[in-house]
Formats: sequence, structure tokens, C-alpha cells
Amino acid sequence: MNGRRDQHESDPQGRTEPTLGNLDQLDAADARDTRKPDDGLPKVTVDAGQRRAHANEGRAARESRGSSGKRGWLWPLLLLVAIGVGVTFYLEQDRVRGLLPTTELNDVLGRAEQALHDGRLDGNDGTSARELFEAARALEPDNDRARDGLRKVGLAEVAKADAALAAGKPDEAEQATNAARELLGGGSDVDRLSQAIAKARGASFEAGTLVDQAQQAMSDGRPADAGALYKRILAADPGNAVASHGLDKVGDALAAQAHKEIDAGDRAAASASVDRLAALLPNYGELPSLRAALVQDQKEDDGQLSEAIRLGQAALRAGRISGNGSDTALAHFKDALALDPDNAQAKAGLGQVAQALVVQANAAQDSGDTAQASRLLDQAAELAPKSAELAAARAHLNDTAHRPGEGVVPGALPQADAQAELTPQQNAELARLVRQAEAAARNGNVMLPPGDSAYDLYRRALAIDGNNEAARRGLQELPATVVQQFNQALSNGNLQQAGERLNDLGDLAPGEAGQAELRQRLANAWMDQAEERLSGGDRPAAAQALDHARKLAPGNPRLSSITARLQAGG
Repeated sequence: MNGRRDQHESDPQGRTEPTLGNLDQLDAADARDTRKPDDGLPKVTVDAGQRRAHANEGRAARESRGSSGKRGWLWPLLLLVAIGVGVTFYLEQDRVRGLLPTTELNDVLGRAEQALHDGRLDGNDGTSARELFEAARALEPDNDRARDGLRKVGLAEVAKADAALAAGKPDEAEQATNAARELLGGGSDVDRLSQAIAKARGASFEAGTLVDQAQQAMSDGRPADAGALYKRILAADPGNAVASHGLDKVGDALAAQAHKEIDAGDRAAASASVDRLAALLPNYGELPSLRAALVQDQKEDDGQLSEAIRLGQAALRAGRISGNGSDTALAHFKDALALDPDNAQAKAGLGQVAQALVVQANAAQDSGDTAQASRLLDQAAELAPKSAELAAARAHLNDTAHRPGEGVVPGALPQADAQAELTPQQNAELARLVRQAEAAARNGNVMLPPGDSAYDLYRRALAIDGNNEAARRGLQELPATVVQQFNQALSNGNLQQAGERLNDLGDLAPGEAGQAELRQRLANAWMDQAEERLSGGDRPAAAQALDHARKLAPGNPRLSSITARLQAGG
């Protein structure tokens, strides 16, 4: 017994399991037994090939459904990824847009790199690599390609100087070395080249000739020139005793000159003499005492300066604006500027005087005294010729002078009366000028270009109708517009543009409160940039940024520490 139950056997319990049996055998049997009785059903014949085809189709369908089920998860995942990319692009579109290079900048950079590749390093026709990279930095001061390009130009100048020295051309080598020094801010290669050039020249000149020239310069009262000649000798022959002794005499002469300038109160000249002495002889013994004398002189001047500014402010509050005598605000602020021509507080004081004169002129015009109003506006124009308030007041006065009877009637004509006297052409021109002025102000063309600036367009509109409300309001709101643009430029890191807006504000509202704070903010931003450039090894850019900061805030305590780092090389 093999353990397999026959299909015809009955279940032990009497149940019979239904089976189909072997269909192939059945068909074969049907084919053989034609005597099988008719059961009345239609005859259906299924051959083996059809059965196999149907079986294969069923199997393929099952496999297809299984494969489709396995791949079904991919489509939702791809959809989620696409949605994520789209959302990210939408949220970061400003940043992505900022990464797209401008056509003009890329064009300049491309031409600069081509010029560098062609060996056109420097020149004055606008096609050299240095000029083009500098032009690119003017378009975008923080551009890395432009900064790196200038560094590469400096390195190429070093290679050019080496080649010139090898060819026996010291003049050409010196020219290339000077260019490299400007671009790289010095460095070991530049120092090496300077020494090599000096040695190369030392073989071709007589030291005695240079000594004679230096002594003649001393006799002519030109100690700085003599010092340069002695330094040249010592560069070629460090042990030259005559040149060393001559350089000591130059130091004594410059020190004596600085003392004389300090005693005369010429602090600027004295400071320049001390700087020249420090450059020639950094270890000169009298340098510390000279610098201390300059500091003391500065303190005394600062005291006088502060007092002059305080007296000027007091005179302003008391209403002593201008006129004869030395106790007016105008006189005190002029005294302050005589002590420090670049003092921001003194300049702001003069601006406040100009504003006060405009207010007085408006009051005189309202009372019918147009002659006095004109005199006051003329005085204000000497102090703040581009003041927006002054321009508006002048336009109103000119409009009044051209209207019969206006000089004796307080105030200006109502706007409707003024408009009624204009021709349709004048009204159209007036409206066009105001629209152009508003657009120019929005675009940052506040004071430039001449003729098409917002300032000039508003003035042209007021020349047609000095009482036009839109033109007067637009002109008087220009300072506020400039402050907004300053803040925007500063937040965007565009320090050049922020400086331009600050200059515009100084012209439009020289006495406006808050300009000192804006100046300090911009100075600190320049110093931040100087430290960043210094940390990155870009000493020329750091020096340039520091110079901008020094002009804005010469007394800022951060200047000395950054200057020390710059002079120390990082």
C-alpha cells in the first residue's frame, strides 16, 4: 500500500470527494468511444494547446498584478519629492535669484580673466586685467571672483618682475614690483624683489653720486627727499656708513620741523612730518615725545573745538543766528571749522544755521517783506546751497515776486488760484516733472545725474509753479527718502551706496538731527569689512575699507586696533 487513496474510494464515513480526473484522458476516451450515449448538452472541444495558452495568460496576469503592486509606492514618493522641491524654491526664491549673476558683471569679469590670461596685467586704457577687475569690484564690492582676480594679477606682476630682473631690466622689474605691492599689500616676495632690484642697480651706480644728491636735498630744505636717497643707498649697501649718518641727520631735521609746526599750531603739517619720520626711521628716539606732543595739542584743540560748538548751540537756542559780532551761532560754528575743517558737529551746526535762516525768510515773506526774505535765503545758500527746504522756499518766493500784489499779502495764493493761471501745457509739464521726480527718488537718483535727479526735477516743477503742493512736498520729503535708502543699503551690505546716500542727506538737510548716528553706523560697517578682509588676507581691501571708516569717524577707538593689525600684517 503506497498511502495514496484511490479517487474512487469512499470516505470511511461514507462521503465521496468529487474530482475532475484527467481531462486529457477524458478527451482521448471521448475520441475513441463514439458510441457514448448523447446527454443532450452541446459538444465543447478544448485542445491541449488552448488549455496551455489559457494557463499561461492567467499566470502572466497574476505576475503583472504582483509587479504592479511592488512598483505602486514609487509614484507617491516622487510626488512628495516634487512638492518639496517646489516649496523650497518658492521660499528661497530671493536667495536663488541673488545667486544669478548679472550680465554686466559677468561680462567684465570674463574680459578681466581673458586679459589676465593674455598677459595684459596693467594699463590705463580700460582693457587691462587690473582695470577690469577693479571695475568689477566697483559693480559688486564683495565679489569673490574680482578680489581673487586682483590677487592673481598681483602674483602675475611678481612673476613679471622676476622675469625682468633675469633679463637685466631693473626699471621694468621695479614697475611690476610696485604694482604687486599695491595689489598684494606687500609680502615676502615683494620685499625680496625690492632688495634684488636695489642690488641690481647697486652694480650700476656710484654711491657717491646719490650722497651728493641727498646732501643737496638737505641744503634745499627737503629732508624727506634726502632720506629717500639715503634709504636707496642703504638698500644696495646696508653697511654704507655715510648713508647711515646722513639718515640720522634727516631724522633730526624732520623732528625739528615737526616741533616747529606743533608750536605754530599747524597740527596737520606736524602730523605729516611725524609720519614721514616714522616711515624713514621707525626706531628714532624722539618719535614717542613727538607723538605725545601731538596728542596734547589735539586735546587742547579738542577743548577749544568743543567750546566753540557749545557756544554755537547756545547761540542757536537764544536766537542769535547770524549778523555782526562774534557771539552768533554762525561765528562760533565757523570758529569750530577753523580748528577742524572736517568736524561733523560743526558742519551740522552750520546746517542748522541755514535752516534757521530759511525759517526766518519764510516768516519775512509771510509778513510781506520779500526783500528781507531774499537776503536771508541768500545767506542760507552760502551755507547749504542744496538744501531741500531752501529750494522750496526760494521757489515760493520767486512765484510770489511774479504775482502782482503778492508782496503785501501775507501767505501764498491758494493752490486753486495758482493752478488757474497756468496754461494746459504748463499743467501737463508740471504733472510730468512731478511723476519723473517721484520715480527718480524711488530709484535712488536723488541728487544725480544733474538735470534728471529728483532734486533737479522737483525744482524745475517749482519753477513753473512755486506753490505746487506735490512738488514742494516731494522736495521736502527727499531727506526722509534718503534715510530709508541709506538703511536699506547698509542692511544689504552695500556700503558704497550707503555712503552716497549719506552724502545726499548732508546736501539736502545739513542740519538734520541724527546724521552723526548714521555716520557712526556706516563707519562701524566699514571697520567690520576691514577686519573681515584682513582675516581673509586681503590687506589692500582692508586698508581701503579702513580709510573709508577713518574719514567718517576719525575718533572711533576701533581704528587704532585695526590699524595696528594691518601694519603688523594680519
